[in-house]
Amino acid sequence: MKNCLLIIICFGCVTCSKTDTPQPIAGNFNLTSIKINTIQNAGNTLFNVNYSPVIEITFNAPVDHSTVNSNIILNPSVPISVSYSNNDSTVVIQPTTTLLPLKKYQLNVSTALKSIGGTGLFAQGSAGFITQLDSTDKFPQLTDSVLLDLVQQQTFKYFWDFGHPVSGMARERNTSGDLVTTGGTGFGIMAIPVAIKRNFITRAEGLARTLQIVNFYQNNCIPYHGAFAHWINGATGATIPFSNQDNGADLVETSYLMQGLITARQYFSSAVDANEIALRTRINQLYDAVEWSWFRKAGENVLYWHWSPDMGFVINAQVRGWNEALITYVMAASSQTDAIPNIVYNNGWANNGNIVNNNTYFGYQLPLGPSNGGPLFFEHYSFLGINPNGLTDAYANYQNQTINHTKINYEYCKANPRGWNGYSNICWGLTASDVPDGYNANEPNNDPGVIAPTAALSSMPYSPMESMAALKFFYYKLGDKLWGQYGFYDAFKLSDPWFASSTLAIDQGPIIIMIENYRSGMLWELFTSAPEVRTGMINLGFAAPYL
Repeated sequence: MKNCLLIIICFGCVTCSKTDTPQPIAGNFNLTSIKINTIQNAGNTLFNVNYSPVIEITFNAPVDHSTVNSNIILNPSVPISVSYSNNDSTVVIQPTTTLLPLKKYQLNVSTALKSIGGTGLFAQGSAGFITQLDSTDKFPQLTDSVLLDLVQQQTFKYFWDFGHPVSGMARERNTSGDLVTTGGTGFGIMAIPVAIKRNFITRAEGLARTLQIVNFYQNNCIPYHGAFAHWINGATGATIPFSNQDNGADLVETSYLMQGLITARQYFSSAVDANEIALRTRINQLYDAVEWSWFRKAGENVLYWHWSPDMGFVINAQVRGWNEALITYVMAASSQTDAIPNIVYNNGWANNGNIVNNNTYFGYQLPLGPSNGGPLFFEHYSFLGINPNGLTDAYANYQNQTINHTKINYEYCKANPRGWNGYSNICWGLTASDVPDGYNANEPNNDPGVIAPTAALSSMPYSPMESMAALKFFYYKLGDKLWGQYGFYDAFKLSDPWFASSTLAIDQGPIIIMIENYRSGMLWELFTSAPEVRTGMINLGFAAPYL
């Protein structure tokens, strides 16, 4: 953990953390300094304070002892001992009980405090601090292999135990009720072969759940030119609008679903099992029904993200790179019934080459995308199935893209230019996640101090040592606050201690899948074994040893 020792000192209203407050005036009773464990620095929070700090509050005149206990308060309330020094001009307080780890405390000094002469304090003051992390292990030590098994198994429970009882689909988040998500369901389907391989479930169980989901899509859900909505009612199949104008097809979410379905089709490959044969037939029917060219909006050389049955292409969002949607163009080019031509990829996704970056950040050249790379899910969602190793096209080496983007994210957190508490070489990873006041696409250019475990863990194929170190920190050191019934909670912030209570399908799924791609390459091998995928990628101009 980075040892950043700072302190808030305020001479004004208690809620103000700024330093441009009234200054001490000669002849008044003034607070002149607050020191916590001898550290003084106005205007900031003091991090990593021990559990029995010594707090010295110094004034310009001796203090009336009788006014101290009711006017110098440490919140949350804890019993304190009080002593005096500097001819009673310094009040020394210390908690008489051990403070809690990783807890925010606030010292408030009221203007009702008086000097020996009876003068009230000119301006109230405050100092905030956060106690240090409890660095003891919260769970017994495991071998790396056993720990990876545990993380995959616990996280898989989100899709298995918490899968919707009617449709089998993945709920958007752990509080979503009947609201299920198409993209997250695609991730959950991809996780099923992993669960079978790792003996979390049987092959028969995995096949039955996959059939349940596929049958529900075919029989209950509304296809919009073959594509499905972002959100669906898992009990009825009705579309749940994602926003006022997003009440129909979501092509990117559909591509995540199709990525998962093609992976499952390649896995359940028995030539004699009637149920596996039926599953493959139904998956092909779903995939073949997607009218990818419809989403070119009357033949434009770009795909459009949304289509509404009553408002058409009103959202008008083109699917252009570099972001999480490379898989959309791969699935569209791989269709055996409505494949898009190469020009749509080059003019649309690649924007005629304008996705190229090639600038260097933190010592790593970034082939594609925005400055500093953007959120890490850009390198996860499409590469659940697409193997970036050895993959190239006219615009990038995708092994370099995925690794270097990850290393930039890691080095940014390690350097911690914004001074967030906790960022380090073992506590890193910025991607879209829940944040204390909502949801945010966290990345170096938009960094609210929130770490999401999925960022580092889903990057394990790209940064195995750094990701494993982060996993051990998340599990052993933060596990009492961060580990739950469905694996790691979505995110946390140590600068103002906050831990999400949420788990999200789109964050949990990549953890299972990308850890497995790191361990065995299983999902990469399955997805890229599909002959139409190989043909589609070649037609887009990709080259790789597996194509």
